Amino acid sequence: MKLRRSVDDLSVDELQRVLAEKKRLAREARLAHYRETGRALGGTPVGQLPPGFAPEPGQVAPRKPVSLARRIFDRLLLVIEIAAVFGLLYVLYSGSSILQRLNQEADSAAAASVAALPTIVPTPLYSAVVLPSGHTPPTSPGGAQPNEAEIPAHLRPLVQAMPAPAVPTQGPRQAQRIVIPAINVDAPIVQGDDWEQLKKGVGQHLGSGDPGRAGNHVLTAHNDIYGEIFRSLDMLQPGDEVQVQTVSEIFTYVIMETRVVEPTEVSVLAPTEGPTITLISCYPYAVDTHRIVVTGVLKGTGS
Repeated sequence: MKLRRSVDDLSVDELQRVLAEKKRLAREARLAHYRETGRALGGTPVGQLPPGFAPEPGQVAPRKPVSLARRIFDRLLLVIEIAAVFGLLYVLYSGSSILQRLNQEADSAAAASVAALPTIVPTPLYSAVVLPSGHTPPTSPGGAQPNEAEIPAHLRPLVQAMPAPAVPTQGPRQAQRIVIPAINVDAPIVQGDDWEQLKKGVGQHLGSGDPGRAGNHVLTAHNDIYGEIFRSLDMLQPGDEVQVQTVSEIFTYVIMETRVVEPTEVSVLAPTEGPTITLISCYPYAVDTHRIVVTGVLKGTGS
């Protein structure tokens, strides 16, 4: 039977060995607990652990060393990821460059297309230079013919090079007949007021307003040739009436003013806000150096 000795009977060396044994047993118990809970590697004898290797309570057990193959694999993955990032940056840069080049090519193509288009130059109208119906007197040596001397000298080459204006098809809202009871006028109205059209009757200035509508309805006829339709315009008085007929309507204008102007007084052709009428012919009779201009307003619209 083993005798139990009291602590007082033990020497210092024996006390140190007892204390060391208790510490070893305590460490072994903790290590066994760590193995059970997965916090320590199993199979390593307690005596083979270096001093201080076993984790104290609250510490994390050391990790298992990573193998060389795993380290190589991880580094390879890192290299691949870095390469992918650089590849993405290259794709974005390359796409931006391609888009910029395409835009430049499109701009160049558009500029080339615009450059290939013919230059559009506004075509001056004869009526914008002088008033229509101008001609030499029928008693002149050459007889009645278009009077190019009325055109300012610096504009004659331009006007002479212009082609004859195209005559539009007469529409149902355009004037077809004019009646002026005070001077016994009853004549057809045609579109256009160039030399050839005025041989057919009274010409409506191209671009002027239609009868009865807002705008300046401009009509021209000769006074001493081709029927002398407007020979007596100078006899019209304020208050006299002018009837203009379309296919289905009749519009009545009231004369307001008569004046004589130079052939270059083209301002009388300007559009107006309200429905007005302007009658033009050469003046004086058989002299034809000026124009007589008679204006009126649509009846019922005031002056």
